[in-house]
Amino acid sequence: MPRSEKTGKANARAGAATPAREPEERGARDAGGLDRYDIALLAELQRDARQSNADLAGRIGLSPAPTWRRVRRLEELGVITGYRAEIDRRKIGLGVLAFVRVDTDRDNLAATKALEDAIRGLPEVISCHYISGAGTFELQVLVTDLDAYARWTMDTLFRLPNVKDLHTSFSLGEIKAGAALPLGHLGAAR
Repeated sequence: MPRSEKTGKANARAGAATPAREPEERGARDAGGLDRYDIALLAELQRDARQSNADLAGRIGLSPAPTWRRVRRLEELGVITGYRAEIDRRKIGLGVLAFVRVDTDRDNLAATKALEDAIRGLPEVISCHYISGAGTFELQVLVTDLDAYARWTMDTLFRLPNVKDLHTSFSLGEIKAGAALPLGHLGAAR
């Protein structure tokens, strides 16, 4: 007999109320610890993180209490790392998006770590990736205009430790940006 049934029968014999566990909380989980309701939650929150818990529950087919517990669990596990507003960069004066490949001396670990720390502190850098192939880092940089980019590279980027050279490409138009993460590999959200 499964442990939960034994516990339930023992509680019933003792006159205690058996805590009802909603069937949706016992869903089969994948290797990452996520079940179909967790995946549906992630999809819905990526679509609209401002919806109420009641709306969210209705959309994934659970009642509000287990939905709330699941969201909190996903936050505690670090699957959900935060919530933020999507802002149209052009409407706040950030007209230039540059992709900057930064060449460094890869043999100098201390200097590379110092550069990583410095890059993390630059608000103009919205994304930084350590890359394979030519270059060491690929940055996405937002500034107001080309003159601002030129000043920023000379006054800031070239002054950072271990920067040997820069190769810049500018976005001529966004086809897709700020998209939700793909969840298909986690299984179908039913």
